Amino acid sequence: MDALFALLQRLLPQHGLSRLAGRIARARTPWLRRLLIRTFTRVYGVDLSEAAAGPDGYASFNDFFTRALRDGARPLDPDPDAVLSPADGTISQAGAIDGDLLLQAKGTRYSLDALVGPRDAADFYGGRFATIYLAPRDYHRVHLPAAGTLTATTAIPGALFSVNARTEAAVTDLFCRNERLVCRFDTDHGPMLVVLVGAMIVASIETVWGGPASPYRREVRDHWSQRLERGAEIGRFLLGSTVIVCLPPGRGRWEPHVATGQRVRVGQRLGTFLD
Repeated sequence: MDALFALLQRLLPQHGLSRLAGRIARARTPWLRRLLIRTFTRVYGVDLSEAAAGPDGYASFNDFFTRALRDGARPLDPDPDAVLSPADGTISQAGAIDGDLLLQAKGTRYSLDALVGPRDAADFYGGRFATIYLAPRDYHRVHLPAAGTLTATTAIPGALFSVNARTEAAVTDLFCRNERLVCRFDTDHGPMLVVLVGAMIVASIETVWGGPASPYRREVRDHWSQRLERGAEIGRFLLGSTVIVCLPPGRGRWEPHVATGQRVRVGQRLGTFLD
């Protein structure tokens, strides 16, 4: 069944469907906005108790989907050496980078070079990674795991497969196939990568430094020099997906709870930097 699900996605016009979904999500027609928000909230069990506004406080479904939270809803771990979770979601995989290889699903690995490009990958061979899946019900803003300076981004075009567990098991090199934005930071603890991966119906990625960053037509490398504090918002999915964090070898370790299937929240401690 997983293989059939993946085949169906291959046959669908992924980018066309995502563009159509984006137009509908941005629509400001009151009755459509209310219908989408109320239906989505009911179907996916969205908890709005922590949201900064109620269900009628958004101009579009897209504004609802990328909703802000109330002040204090996501306190940061007070330890300055803590690696913070960048997102609300579920740990898909986490552990050591085996040379150039990261675990995608049980028995399936993919290349860090293919995911982020050789120029960024080299510093992270043998390091640590954590992959966080954002379900439709989750808060969809992404935050910085540690204070640092954004030095470069690479926008990489690709497909738009779903990134849920079924597709992870059925599509080899899934995250290397999908559209993604690779963000490189120089933190107070060394270099760090935060990779935002697009998906079916959830292609659009927006950053605080560059605004809307997708869809991508070609690979683009941009250089930056922007300081951001730990826990600061760095971007958002305009309809959802996956975040991958990579640390260099010997510079960090994950907490025991960081394992497949574990729920995490922005600001929660994922691990500890080892200086």
